[in-house]
Amino acid sequence: MAGLLLLALLAATPLRATTLLRDADMEYSLTELAKPILRAAGLSPSQVRILVTDDSSLNAFIVDTQHIFIHSGLILKLDTARALQAVIAHEAAHIANGHISRRVGNMRSARTAAGLGLVLAAAAASAGRGDAAAGIALGTSSAATRSFLAHTRAEEASADQSSVRYLLRAGVDPRGAVEVLDIFRGQEALSAGRQDPYMRTHPLTRDRLRAMKSFVAARDGEIIQDKAAQYWFARAKGKLSAFKRAPKWTLRRIGEGPSRDIDLMREAVAYHRQSDLGRALKAIDGAIALRPRDAYLYDLKGQILLESRRATEAERVYAQAAKLAPREPQILGGLGRAQLANGNAQAALRSLEAARGRDWRDGRVLRDLAVAYAKIGQPAMASVVTAERYALQGRLKDAAIHAKRAVARLPRGSGPWQRAQDVLSAFERQR
Repeated sequence: MAGLLLLALLAATPLRATTLLRDADMEYSLTELAKPILRAAGLSPSQVRILVTDDSSLNAFIVDTQHIFIHSGLILKLDTARALQAVIAHEAAHIANGHISRRVGNMRSARTAAGLGLVLAAAAASAGRGDAAAGIALGTSSAATRSFLAHTRAEEASADQSSVRYLLRAGVDPRGAVEVLDIFRGQEALSAGRQDPYMRTHPLTRDRLRAMKSFVAARDGEIIQDKAAQYWFARAKGKLSAFKRAPKWTLRRIGEGPSRDIDLMREAVAYHRQSDLGRALKAIDGAIALRPRDAYLYDLKGQILLESRRATEAERVYAQAAKLAPREPQILGGLGRAQLANGNAQAALRSLEAARGRDWRDGRVLRDLAVAYAKIGQPAMASVVTAERYALQGRLKDAAIHAKRAVARLPRGSGPWQRAQDVLSAFERQR
């Protein structure tokens, strides 16, 4: 039902699309930062995912009760774990306080629902770029969607109070919330076109800032920042900046991080982006020597090797990563990609189906899965998977072409046949 609903909502093409940055290491780090906050808010860390959008502007938002989206620009702007945790706490408060749920319940326009569906599909179809993470379609275009994301001042005041409670309950210094609001101080005087998106979705006033400072000042005692939180913040920001900033910028700052393994990881990324395989491998091997059970470091090494056309070595390294993190879909997808490049289509099919079973919205996996099915002589299954990938990108017309091919070749009533029919149903709804 969930998959059918998602496809049905994808009945509009975004006027403007932004991109999600998918990286297993970065998402794991953000999950570690979010866990105590989500638990304090009464939410399940296994049900709420923290995802990063490839946008240099400063913002964070929610569109449903299962995802918190943070702009890459905001992560790079923040200096402390407590500030990023304050952002997560604020968005978690909007979820816990039912602000989005009430809006969904009050929606009357099917057109608005369709446009919103593109946003709800944010974790869907990746474009398969070979950088820090793959990009995927995320519709954020219509005025209706922007209006949907905009919180009222009453909701902001409620979320502010709740977020401070969550931070204190989680043992996180709430001064991070003041640090975040200070970034946007004075923007209310700017024209709407010059404001950061945060101002348009989270109205900020001097009264709100004063109130937040009062909430924070009322706390008892001093809270020391958790070292583990600082580590995961540095790792997420370090990985992100290594791929987003120029390699020379990264290399000039090696040694400034709180941990040698993070420095080496960032150094490996920088040298890889300069096509210096020798130095990149030396750096990532140094990081692995410090953390030999860290699946995400092996994942990065596999990526470096695969993108350097060393498929045999990449397959071996990805296999090590998969042993350490057997349920991580992005690592399983990387293993399947390496197996496919190494000519092992049957093994790739098993790995990619396992990845798809854990995250059916990853377009990179669907793309590679279609190739694997084609290589083993199952063109109908390749058509099903391709149809699903196009549907998740909002390209329903292209999706329908492949779905029709699949329906014509697959046994009527079978699971894959029904999946193709779901895509055709979405296409008919769009028409």
